[in-house]
Amino acid sequence: RTEMGDFMQMSDRIGKRMKLHDLHVLMAVVQAGSMGKAALMLDTTQPNISRSIAELEHAFGVRLLDRHRRGIEPTECGRALLDCGAAVFDELRRGVRSIEFLADPTAGEVRIGSTAFLAASFVSALIDQLSRRHPRIRFELVTGYMEALHRDLSERKVDLLIVRSSGPLTNERLHFQPLFEDTYVVAAGAKNPWARRRNIQLSDLAGERWVLPPRESVIGSIITQAFRGSGFEYPRATVVTDSPHMRVSLLETGRFITVFPASALTFLAKDSALKILSVELPAARRPNGMVTVKDRAVSPVVQLVIDCARELAKPMTKR
Repeated sequence: RTEMGDFMQMSDRIGKRMKLHDLHVLMAVVQAGSMGKAALMLDTTQPNISRSIAELEHAFGVRLLDRHRRGIEPTECGRALLDCGAAVFDELRRGVRSIEFLADPTAGEVRIGSTAFLAASFVSALIDQLSRRHPRIRFELVTGYMEALHRDLSERKVDLLIVRSSGPLTNERLHFQPLFEDTYVVAAGAKNPWARRRNIQLSDLAGERWVLPPRESVIGSIITQAFRGSGFEYPRATVVTDSPHMRVSLLETGRFITVFPASALTFLAKDSALKILSVELPAARRPNGMVTVKDRAVSPVVQLVIDCARELAKPMTKR
């Protein structure tokens, strides 16, 4: 027997056992917490809901739902089928979007996950460029911390990540494609007196008004290393925020200083509203890149994003 023959036999058995409609009903029941609520959600009757669940349980020969006073919960077998269902419907949605894109190369949908800083700088520039070339593409941007973003990618809530690498990927299913390396700089507003100074020592800035991300962030660890190397503790931040735009706004007042990835100034301060101070930081280089799932084919529109990201990153790679 050929592999194709085995695949067709397995597909035939699955096709005879399970209907997509019944799988959709199971997912709705678990989401709603009861068959009655699921019936309202799907605009059908409760007997129809019960029939779909009964047919699924009969097809697999196992109980899929436990009934409690507080509602309905999936059994272990039910959870396994729900995981399968989520993957099946996601692949179907991706297939429909791919067909739509192939029928009209200027349309499609892409979901991008990124950290706040890259989202406000590189990813924003990427979306701006793509939306000018292909105005019918719809973008969904999700921002967060690395752990949550990796979970969103694994659970198919996003199509790819554009993030800063913190080291080798621990998940062997993920693939990291580097775009460009970043260094870090101390920055201030153009009105800040420090912007006109030269040969500044880090110790000179210890008592200044710092606006910084949380201490446990990547930039926080770099600042800790830099100040300890100069014999000082972590500076007391006047403002702690993850928001890149808030940090830029505060710097433009001329009263605050911060640490930025050097690439961010390319996108966040095009009108020279910010200045890089002549302060040396530890030579911490962090690669930025794209993360995808190895065994998951990307749609044409996602591939378009990947190609455009590489093109946008080329000047920064050369620099």
